[in-house]
Amino acid sequence: MLNRLLRRSAAEEASDGSSGLASQQRLQSASGVLFIYLVCIVAALVISALVVWGTGGSWSSVLSSLLDGSIRRPGRWGKTIGEAIPLLLVALGMIINLKAGLVNIGQEGQLYVGAAFATYVGTFMSGPGVLVLIVILLAGILGGAIWAGIASVLRYWRNIPEVFSTLLLVFVANQAVGYGLKNTRLLLDPTPDTGNRNLISDQLAEGTRLPRLELFGNEFPVSVFVALLLAVSVSLVMRRTIVGFRLQMLGSGPRAAHRAGVSDRLYGGLSLAVSGAFCGLAGAFMLTGGDFGNYRLTPGFPVNIGWEGLLVALMARSQPILSVIAAFVFAALRTGAGFLAATGVDSEITKVVQALLVLALLIPPAILYVRDRRRTLAAAKERT
Repeated sequence: MLNRLLRRSAAEEASDGSSGLASQQRLQSASGVLFIYLVCIVAALVISALVVWGTGGSWSSVLSSLLDGSIRRPGRWGKTIGEAIPLLLVALGMIINLKAGLVNIGQEGQLYVGAAFATYVGTFMSGPGVLVLIVILLAGILGGAIWAGIASVLRYWRNIPEVFSTLLLVFVANQAVGYGLKNTRLLLDPTPDTGNRNLISDQLAEGTRLPRLELFGNEFPVSVFVALLLAVSVSLVMRRTIVGFRLQMLGSGPRAAHRAGVSDRLYGGLSLAVSGAFCGLAGAFMLTGGDFGNYRLTPGFPVNIGWEGLLVALMARSQPILSVIAAFVFAALRTGAGFLAATGVDSEITKVVQALLVLALLIPPAILYVRDRRRTLAAAKERT
């Protein structure tokens, strides 16, 4: 009995030692990864400062102006939140596609079509304001889903890559919505006081607009809570549900997914449609929220939200919760850019900063991949 207890104690000590060693190795690995990310981010900020200096500006004044325009001045962080909402929704749709192994780059067109559907319903439907608002949002979701669904049909029934179809559908969307804004039967405002040459839609009635909250002198639409709830929901679906598991299986190993009975047509087509639905909802929120177009649909209404939402998803490394932070950062760059005129630096410099930040978060995975591959090859050589 004593010998048995001694052996058990020795085994437990060995197990504790091995688990402690494993946890220490994991901690060192995480520290190394964090160090690589920090170095890349610092390098991106330094290069941004050099670019500003090279254009004749001061990085400190540019940074101060960006902070004033996005956060510090009265009412500015409310404006930043309003800009971040559609960016976050577009990023969430992109994350769903990436998890399924698809690349949807037509968010700009899907958002535009969703906003057009929402505008049509909002200007022609009558009834209680709350009911009309709900139908407007549903119409936006439907419009975005239909436009992305076209790419889904082309992908799985005609074998046309979604990269090409979604991109080309952006130009079709621009022309289609532009045609609608020329006809009073569709989207053009028929009232004579605005002038048909303006090519704008009628303004939404007050009862059909999203309520806006005021907090510490800042106003923002209540859709921010919906966007945050959707970010949490997407994270939970991807981590805790069978649907999320099958989508990730399809994205990481299509052949293994097929052998396991996962239908690429069903789940791939579903992910494209859901991605478009998120973009359409973003367009409907932009229309009803008041931060874009003054509750009207106008030419160029998406204002690059679709393209920048894609970058938000890349910057967040396809993590729904991290995309909340990334969306706010990109929105801050957008709202703060208007304050750069006083510094003598072109506002387009913020696009350079955005690109450098995205690169700063895309380079570390490549470095880690090369490092791990070298370690694997070295270990294989040692065994042989």
